[in-house]
This record gives sequence, C-alpha cells and structure tokens, in this order.
Amino acid sequence: MQQIIAIGGGGFTKPRNGYKMERYLLQQTNLSNPRVCFLPQASVEDKDYITKFYEAFLSLGARPSWISLFGRVENTWKDHLLQQDLIYVGGGNTRSMLALWREWKLDEVLFEAYQNSTVLAGVSAGAICWFEQCITDSVWPLGALAGLGLLKGSCCPHYDSEPERRPAFLSMIKNKEVSPGIALEDDTAAHYVDGQLHRIIACDQTKKGYRVTEQGEQHLEMVYL
Repeated sequence: MQQIIAIGGGGFTKPRNGYKMERYLLQQTNLSNPRVCFLPQASVEDKDYITKFYEAFLSLGARPSWISLFGRVENTWKDHLLQQDLIYVGGGNTRSMLALWREWKLDEVLFEAYQNSTVLAGVSAGAICWFEQCITDSVWPLGALAGLGLLKGSCCPHYDSEPERRPAFLSMIKNKEVSPGIALEDDTAAHYVDGQLHRIIACDQTKKGYRVTEQGEQHLEMVYL
C-alpha cells in the first residue's frame, strides 16, 4: 500500500492540538516504534525547526532522524532514507527545495521509498510537493510549480490563514493555468492511498478541505481527529 498525507499548514511547531496530526501519521505505519526521517531543506535546514521535530516525535515514541543536503553530506543518506517507515517534509520555500532535491536526485529516492510503501507526509511545502502542480508563494505573486507528480492534479495549502490563496487558486483553475485540485486549510490533511484520495482529516471541527474545479469549490467530507 502506498500512502501520502499532505498537511495544509500548522504541524508540530504549533502543538496546540496535542500532536493529533503527528499521532495520525505514525498510526499509518502500523508500528509501535517507527523510524521517522525529517527533510527540512525548504527551511534551509533551520535548527530550531529540526529540534521541534525531534521533541514532537520522540514524545510520541518514534525514532526520529533527519538528512542534510548542506555542508558535508553523508554518503549514506540514500540508504538511510530507504530504511524509514515515515518520511516527513517540512515547510518553507518549495521552489528551492525541489531544485535542491532534483540536483541531488533525492526526488528519485523518494519515488523508490513510495514504491516500497514508506509513508510520505509533510506540511505546506512538504504537502504540495507530491502533486503534479503546487500553488506556492516561492513564486510571487502566488504562482504554480511542477511538483513531483506522485499525485494527480494541484494542491493549495494555507487556504484559511492566508487570504490571497483562495482567490488565486480559484482563478488559476478557472483560467486553466493549473489542473483542478485540492485546497487544504491549516491543521487539515489529505490522506491518499494508492494515488486516490482516501479521506480528509482535521484536528478540530472548524477546519475544512475542498475539491476545486472550474465550477468552484466543493466541501469534502471530513474526519475529525
């Protein structure tokens, strides 16, 4: 089974929901002590971000690690990544992250991990990167980038917290600049199984996810954690 869980915003840096989303991610591995690797390239491998990742996942009983692509890069990183049960991609600059990944061929390793049933997940940049097209502020004003293409269509994060997102995404789809796709509010995630949308989950009942087409928005059925 191949799984991707795309989180629209928030995450372990703002644990106001008791790490509900992170608990859900770990549950999908079906392991009591899963190996979880963090890819923080979108944030230029921010040290505080990495520390918070360790704090969150250690507290939940996981075995966290992270991979660096800056400075002296260990030549064991590919094998390490392929040994993980869950790979978590952080937020930040999507364009720079994808460019760096492609230079190192990390995108190819992620595809191999996906084929081997490693759970792939991430927030913001780490959510939209899995789709064919991603709506990002790393192209400003808001623009579209080609993602990794593991999931069909487009994705827009931060749909409730950044007011410019909604009109931009609706306009891009209506004008056929991007394919129809998914819009996710913060603390909301789209869980895909074998390339198909399995469920939309959220940390509280105020949150929503949407399917967006040329005809407009459609609220998706929610599962609340």
